[in-house]
Amino acid sequence: MCRHLGYLGPPVPVSEPVLHGPHSLRTQAWAPREMRGGGTINADGFGIAWWRSSIATGYRNPMPIWTDPAVDDVLGQLCTTAVLAAVRSATLGMPIDRASCAPFIRGPWAFSHNGVVPDWRKTIGSVLKGVDGLGGVDAATLLELETATDSAALWLALAARLEAADPASALRGLVTDVLRAAPDARLNLLLGDGQRLWATTCYHSLYVLASENDTAAAVVIASEPYDDDPRWQPVPDRRLVVARPGELTIEPI
Repeated sequence: MCRHLGYLGPPVPVSEPVLHGPHSLRTQAWAPREMRGGGTINADGFGIAWWRSSIATGYRNPMPIWTDPAVDDVLGQLCTTAVLAAVRSATLGMPIDRASCAPFIRGPWAFSHNGVVPDWRKTIGSVLKGVDGLGGVDAATLLELETATDSAALWLALAARLEAADPASALRGLVTDVLRAAPDARLNLLLGDGQRLWATTCYHSLYVLASENDTAAAVVIASEPYDDDPRWQPVPDRRLVVARPGELTIEPI
């Protein structure tokens, strides 16, 4: 599948959370430890989102992250207090192109999906059409699907929910509805708005690192720990995580 990471804390170069630690997200692209099936490496592209004036912006590349010098040479020159990044292992049959790389961005939001939705067109299509309680999405909205992948379709469904619900409720409702239609779906979702992170666990691994001291507080949500810091906390399955520096809640979905 994929690996993703979210960071909130003191200002850092945009590339720093992606390169940090002996088992950084970039290292996880070619040497992941906890993929749990669905691939062995994450070489089908990557993306990094950061925030400026409460608006998300991003950089995506369908090539392996270790081949792109811009991660060090360009993104290392930009500073931010929030990062959401992902490296991709494409599901068989799905396109390998820039549009298919997370994070997906709209306004203040950045979104990543680690997992797979079986028969995604039928499953997510039923959710989008209101069969599972969304209330319907018109044809014009369906044209906004950025690429023919389950992750892009999940983002379209979540973005529609975010117009009417708070992020935690929107994520909880989406996961519940998709699992009702496809019980074998794998739905580790990660959402950020530059001020807070929300994440879900459904099958795949997820960890949280919350640090706080007299001068700075930070929080990291990641598919795998990037170092051996004993403060990394594994998140159990079927959980919703809400985090910002100094605050962390983990609740059942």
